[in-house]
Amino acid sequence: MRLINVATCNLNQWAMDFDCNMKNIKESISKAKEVGAVIRLGPELEITGYGCEDHFLELDTVTHAWECLAELLLGDWTDGILCSFGMPVIKGSERYNCQILCLNRKIVMIRPKMWLANDGNYRELRWFTAWKQKDYLEDFLLPAEVSDALMQTTVPFGYGYVQFLDTAVAAEVCEELFSPMPPHAELTLNGVEVFMNASGSHHQLRKLDLRLRAFIGATHTRGGVYMYSNLQGCDGGRLCYDGCSCVVVNGDVVAQGSQFSLKDVELVVAQIDLDAVASLRGSISSFQEQASCKKKISSVPVPFKLCQSFNLQMSLSSPLKIRYHSPEEEIAFGPSCWLWDYLRRSGASGFLLPLSGGADSSSVAAIVGCMCQLVVQEIENNDEQVKADAIRIGHYTDGQFPTDSKEFAKRIFYTVFMGSENSSEATKARAKVLADEIGSWHLDVSIDGVVSALLSLFQTLTGKRPRYKVDGGSNIENLGLQNIQARIRMVLAFMLASLLPWVHSKSGFYLVLGSSNVDEGLRGYLTKYDCSSADINPIGSISKADLRTFLKWAAIHLGFSSLAEIEAAPPTAELEPIRANYSQLDEVDMGMTYEELSVYGRLRKIFRCGPVSMFKNLCYKWGAKLTPVEVAEKVKHFFKYYSINRHKMTVLTPSYHAESYSPEDNRFDLRQFLYNARWPYQFRKIDELARDLDGDKVAITKSTDQEREDGTTNGGMGVVAAGSGDPRAGF
Repeated sequence: MRLINVATCNLNQWAMDFDCNMKNIKESISKAKEVGAVIRLGPELEITGYGCEDHFLELDTVTHAWECLAELLLGDWTDGILCSFGMPVIKGSERYNCQILCLNRKIVMIRPKMWLANDGNYRELRWFTAWKQKDYLEDFLLPAEVSDALMQTTVPFGYGYVQFLDTAVAAEVCEELFSPMPPHAELTLNGVEVFMNASGSHHQLRKLDLRLRAFIGATHTRGGVYMYSNLQGCDGGRLCYDGCSCVVVNGDVVAQGSQFSLKDVELVVAQIDLDAVASLRGSISSFQEQASCKKKISSVPVPFKLCQSFNLQMSLSSPLKIRYHSPEEEIAFGPSCWLWDYLRRSGASGFLLPLSGGADSSSVAAIVGCMCQLVVQEIENNDEQVKADAIRIGHYTDGQFPTDSKEFAKRIFYTVFMGSENSSEATKARAKVLADEIGSWHLDVSIDGVVSALLSLFQTLTGKRPRYKVDGGSNIENLGLQNIQARIRMVLAFMLASLLPWVHSKSGFYLVLGSSNVDEGLRGYLTKYDCSSADINPIGSISKADLRTFLKWAAIHLGFSSLAEIEAAPPTAELEPIRANYSQLDEVDMGMTYEELSVYGRLRKIFRCGPVSMFKNLCYKWGAKLTPVEVAEKVKHFFKYYSINRHKMTVLTPSYHAESYSPEDNRFDLRQFLYNARWPYQFRKIDELARDLDGDKVAITKSTDQEREDGTTNGGMGVVAAGSGDPRAGF
């Protein structure tokens, strides 16, 4: 038997904070040594932090990374343990994203990333060059300061593996695993048994299964040990890295870390018999045949043994059942961890949320409540870092610390119901009950006096006073009156966030939380510079449908029972007067349902459909219930308002990324914000197609069985009349 003890880890790094990152790296190595591991794998770019972005273009960033690496090598950190560290390296005039393999105070090899992540949220080609020389390893001349300190001049650089006396180990960096021809395929034929994948993979709803299937597939038919290390938490941007470091052996997961945690360092350890890998490979005839005519990959020989022989002191890791969170749990825990990192690293003393009693702001409140529960839970688990942060943020003194989530929420969370004459007593009551359940410091305030003052000022300037549409006013007047209320709430929220801590004799400031969802952003159903203009938004990339299921889950599992009633209430902005024959509803205002918005969003972004392609796809999807002309009108209506309101994305509050059809324009959805909203060419093509389809009496239908299978209903896809011309559209 060849027994090997390996350790991988989740690390909560912070871009450009080298002290923080080094502390976590050293702690992970110490823990790995304590459990007898001989391989320690850290996440991608762990020394600098993954999210440095254009800071990678600064020479200082690379210089500091070398300084930190030298510190690790000059100490005893790598004594007797193979460590893989992630950092940027400049070779010649090119900058590479590299894994540095180190052992016994020497650099064994530098492995540059060959296939860079350059889609969605990732822009690695902006900062790095992909390594293209696969046929040989080159000599890399170490920087003079590092060379002098380590007494080492050159290092093998490039694509290859490390050949130890008893096994072979190779790196495969993040995106490379998901490429059409991943490196591990040919490395296994060269005898590599242990793969180390350093990653910087962000959380997205329902994404974890795709990642784990890739690890399992990499070793299921080829055999091998696949180690995966990932970042965890918020390292300075919109993404939340979701950990879940793991070890897979011959297609079985034998060790798995948490997906969401407030811990800065989490170690995942596995004890493996490498003879199991050799045995599987030897039993597969096709593997033997392909290995006999393999392409030779360069290697670096290291006269060192990683394995132990048979002994009873080491127990082998067994296959385990993979742990997955439900989407509702992902919404609860992912944004909670992101908010905690943002809060503790921003210098703020807490959060302020305009709480309307509706589904969106209540979801945000529930997530903050969940965050408070996680903090107390980690303190009970003796996490000293979480405890120290909570004491500082909550202004505890005399040895006190949080022991109750509601008491902690009272110290760090303000909620404010900013009502007007158009607000209902029901939403006001729901906001108050939820605030009590969570424990926030809750305020009720009427904004009618401020609205009246502004209208009086406007009347003095112009001689006119606008009226709501239900009172005989025009669409322009109706829209202006609603926008006044929305923007007053934004100004009031920021005033309270900066001054309420002073009122209560606390230091610092509060971060204003936004609560617009991804569908509202896509449609532009929000007022520019209203309460959507917050400091951060934990639900800005989560759909309305997912938020509703989350509210049902949270009512039971987080203990906030009032969320069930909030979820059941129809969505409304409450910006117009309530009359016996009229009540403002979001879906009527928008001229489309939230369910339809999710469909439009996925077709636009994930399937890259323009107006004509979207029309064609929806003719198939909705053809059983709608005529081509009706589908055409829906598609044109969506693209009209998407285009009119795209400019709002330029000032959208930085939002937690959770959904693959997010319209957030700063990083993820790079499209222009000035459109010809008439789409004359595309809409003309749609009209021609619709007329031809109706004229030829082409019936686009679905079978009854298929209709039952995908859940198509008239209620979900029916035409929604626009009642008031979208009160929150435009500027």
